[in-house]
Amino acid sequence: MSRPVDLVLFDFGGVFTESPFFFFVGMARDLGVDIQQFAELMFGAYHLDTDHPWHQLERGEITFDHAREEILALGKASGMAVDPMDLLVRMAGGNLVRDTMVQTLRDIKAAGYATAIITNNVREFRDGWRGLIPVDELIDRVFDSSELGVRKPDPAIYQLALSGMGGVSPGRAVFLDDVEQNVLSSRDLGIHAIQVPDDPEAAIRELRELLKLTQ
Repeated sequence: MSRPVDLVLFDFGGVFTESPFFFFVGMARDLGVDIQQFAELMFGAYHLDTDHPWHQLERGEITFDHAREEILALGKASGMAVDPMDLLVRMAGGNLVRDTMVQTLRDIKAAGYATAIITNNVREFRDGWRGLIPVDELIDRVFDSSELGVRKPDPAIYQLALSGMGGVSPGRAVFLDDVEQNVLSSRDLGIHAIQVPDDPEAAIRELRELLKLTQ
């Protein structure tokens, strides 16, 4: 039986774990500040690729400490206590891993599909996030924005992944991400893309149906 795709690509945060934005919203509410304004101070316009300190951090251009200093200054100028370290503390105390998504990954590997992660991430966090799931066992290759110098939604990062996985054509790949613009930018290249909402079960069903995996 022919397969619909050859390669399954995953984002990490928001797919295998609860989205950092879930913890971020709680942080903003506790501080009693506007969530949208708080988000743009902390992360910049996340649907774009800009020179905001967090975007520079995810491209590996500056260190976490440098980015934190700049974000603290942005927050102070706007009268808000915007500290990325506070967000990390909240995330560390949460139940992050989505076991159903990890099990789906196990089933995908058992079925013989190639797998990769495309993640906007931070160099200093590498060992931490990779320790949350068995990356080395279940993922063939990781495409980390902080190592590549390019971040989603820039289409170049998807092209690097397709090339790095042996020249897979876009139409032979499927990609899961929780951020709408990342889904759209990958879809524009011809990749079959699935957006993962806060409750990932519908996205898991769609992926399993596409790959013809039994529940």
